[in-house]
Amino acid sequence: MHEIITSIKLALKSLRSNVGRTVFSLTGIVIGVAAVIIVLSLGAGVKGFVISQIEAFGSDVIEIEIKTPKTASTSAQNIGGMVGGAQVTTLKIEDMEEVAKLSNVGVWYGGVMSQDITSYKNKNKQVLTMGTIADVIQVDEKMEIEFGRMFSEEDDDGLKQVVVLGSGIKESFFGKKDAVGKNIKIKGKSFRVIGVLKERGSVSFFDFDKLIYVPLKTLQKKVMGIDYITFAMFKMKDEKKADLTTVEMNEVMREQHDIDDPDDDDFTVMSMAEAKDMLEQVFAILNILLLALTSISLIVGGVGIMNVMYVTVIERYFEIGLRKSVGARKTGILAQFLFEAIFLTLLGCIAGVIIGFLVSLGAEYVISKMGYFLEFKVTLWSIMIALSFSSLTGVIFGIYPALKAARLSPMDALRKE
Repeated sequence: MHEIITSIKLALKSLRSNVGRTVFSLTGIVIGVAAVIIVLSLGAGVKGFVISQIEAFGSDVIEIEIKTPKTASTSAQNIGGMVGGAQVTTLKIEDMEEVAKLSNVGVWYGGVMSQDITSYKNKNKQVLTMGTIADVIQVDEKMEIEFGRMFSEEDDDGLKQVVVLGSGIKESFFGKKDAVGKNIKIKGKSFRVIGVLKERGSVSFFDFDKLIYVPLKTLQKKVMGIDYITFAMFKMKDEKKADLTTVEMNEVMREQHDIDDPDDDDFTVMSMAEAKDMLEQVFAILNILLLALTSISLIVGGVGIMNVMYVTVIERYFEIGLRKSVGARKTGILAQFLFEAIFLTLLGCIAGVIIGFLVSLGAEYVISKMGYFLEFKVTLWSIMIALSFSSLTGVIFGIYPALKAARLSPMDALRKE
């Protein structure tokens, strides 16, 4: 024990006597640890934000949407096909009516999105329009009417040219003035404003306040000239039966579309709970990959420490030889230089954690100014990972110089001096 205490004292004395070299040696470790802290903090913040947005739709909701056949719903091929303009026109409101007959399905709505030039007097905007049935307000619990009313099933069946405005659209066109009862034009056709929604904000970077709701059949027939939808949302009566309900929905949809092979599905069924689980798995994999990438900087820092320690051993040949000549053992010499390497990495870890914490706070502040609320927490888990990585780096890259010092013979060391 006495030998270990002596080794620790000598290691600390050496670090204090070479402050410049110590600071230089810390740089790589500080950067590596700060990167680990920042990546894990930002990853946790983004994950929490995305999952909270999904939870905003409710865990008792199941979605059916279009999918390119022969692809997985979350695959790059399917996403690429959708973005590239591939059209799947087989999803119909009649399909959703059949699905709605399932015992565990409650209220639901189907819809389609369009982006059209919308105008009021001399103001023109490219606006996102959602065609949907009247029950949308029952499924989407965050959707609330502030002024006027929601359109009805009769409005939809009668192809009435009426709209309900998101608060942002109302503000853009009408400012503080009353919008209900006024007429706007969508793609050159006149629509009467019958309602305005309460301010809601963004969900998963999608701004609901800049959306216009139109009766589904009106948008399909009078604006878009189509007879299909692209998605539908269903509320379950018992969310514990989500897996069974998902299976039943798939069966109904395949029967509706005469599909025998699941690979030929032109639709996908996903519950919000399933989407949440999938995202958690994706973020777990991303964290591992990002952690592996940031660990490279720790390795670089470790190499720097090894080089500095190696130079330190060469410069202190005489000290090593003198200690050995008065009875110091190999283990004592080994411990002294190994402790130096470990202390270097621990100092780098502390500095890296502080810098990582400050950068995370700064990123949280900047993003909050942009209107998004992400909480970047520096967790105990991330600190433990950084501490473990840095300590391991110190041991691995400090062992070679320490062994070289320990194996040095007193006669050789004194002769070189």
